[in-house]
Amino acid sequence: MKLHSMQHLATAQVVIAIISSLMRRRNERRQSRDQITREIRIEGDRARDELMSYLLSSDLCHSMIRMSSSAFLGLCDMLVRDGGLRATLHVSVEEQVAKTLYVLGHNVTHRELSFFFRRSRETTFRHFHNVLQAIIELEDKYLTQPDGSQIPSEIFNSNRFHPYFKDCIGAIDGTHIRVKVPSAEAPKYRGRKDYPTQNVLAACTFDLKFTYVLPGWEGTTSDSRIIKNALIRPYPLRIPEGKYYLVDAGFMLRRGLITPYRGERYHLKEYSRNPPRNPRELFNLRHASLRSAIERAFGVLKKRFPIIASSTEPHYGLETHKEIIFACCILHNYLMGVDPDEALITQVDNEIRDEAGDEYRASGENNEETIQGEIIRDEIAVEM
Repeated sequence: MKLHSMQHLATAQVVIAIISSLMRRRNERRQSRDQITREIRIEGDRARDELMSYLLSSDLCHSMIRMSSSAFLGLCDMLVRDGGLRATLHVSVEEQVAKTLYVLGHNVTHRELSFFFRRSRETTFRHFHNVLQAIIELEDKYLTQPDGSQIPSEIFNSNRFHPYFKDCIGAIDGTHIRVKVPSAEAPKYRGRKDYPTQNVLAACTFDLKFTYVLPGWEGTTSDSRIIKNALIRPYPLRIPEGKYYLVDAGFMLRRGLITPYRGERYHLKEYSRNPPRNPRELFNLRHASLRSAIERAFGVLKKRFPIIASSTEPHYGLETHKEIIFACCILHNYLMGVDPDEALITQVDNEIRDEAGDEYRASGENNEETIQGEIIRDEIAVEM
C-alpha cells in the first residue's frame, strides 16, 4: 500500500515537472515574441520618424506629397483647427496627412502604402478616410461661389477683356474621370471614353480656383443636362443677377451662360497664324482665352493628383471617389494660394495651346433665356 502511494506521488511529481517545463517554455516564447514585437514596433517608429523628417527637409517633398513642407505643415494645422482631425495614440496628424497626400498624388493602393509606412492596411485605410473627411470640412472655406460684386482682376487689368467682359464671373466646363461601378451599370457611365466615367461639372475663377464642383453624373450625361440640374438642386450653382459664366458650345446659350458663336473659328490654335477677320471671330478668340481658365484648372488639378487622372479602374467605389474629387479640388484651391507651382501651370498651358480642341453639338433650345444670351453676346461683339 505504501509502495503504491509512493508510485502515485512520483508520477504526480513528474507530471508537475512536465507541466512546469511546458509553461516555462511557453512563457519564454511569449516573452520572445513580445520582445520581437517591441523591436519591430521600435524599428517601425524609427523608420517612420526618419521618413517624415527626410520628407519635410528635402526637395522630395513636392514630388512625394505635391506641396512644399511649409504648405504641408500649414495644411496640417488647418485640418486640426477647422477639420477636426486628431492624432491617435501612436500616429501623428502629420503622418496621417502625408499618407493621404501620397495616395492622392501617386494613386497607390493601401497595400503599397502600408508597406511604405510600415502600418497595417486597416490602419492606413482608416487614416485615409479620416483625413479625407477633414479636408471636405474645409469646403465652405475653399469652395466659395462669387457674388459678382467685383470685376475679376484678370479682366479689369486687361484692355483685351475690359470693359467687354466686365460682368463675367468665371468659366464652367465638365471633365470625365474614370469610375468604378457594377458591370450592370457600366453602360450608362461609358460616354466619350472606352471605359466608365463620371462627368464632373465645375466652375472656376480666372485665378484657376474652383468655386463649384458637382461630381457623380454618368459619363453619358450631357453638360447641358447637368448644368440644368446644378441650377435647381438644393446646393445650387448660383449666378448673380446681371452676371454670367463663359461656357463652350456643348452648353445651352442663356442669360447667365454665354457660349461662343457657332460656325466661326474658336479654338486658340486656329488664331495662332490668322488673326480674327470679323467681330464674331474676335469675340470667339477672347472668349476662348478667358474660358481656357477652366481647362487650365482641370489640367493642374489632374497633374497634381493623378488619382483622378488615371485611366485605370479606381481602387474605390463611386461615393468614395466623389469625396476624393471634392478633397482634391479643395487642396488645389489651398495650394493655388500658398504654393501654386508655376512650372506645373506652364506645363499645362503649353499642352492646352497645342491642343486643337473638340467640337460639341449645341443645345437646340430657343426660348427667352436663349434670346437674352444672344443679346449679351452680340452687344459684346459689337462693342469690341
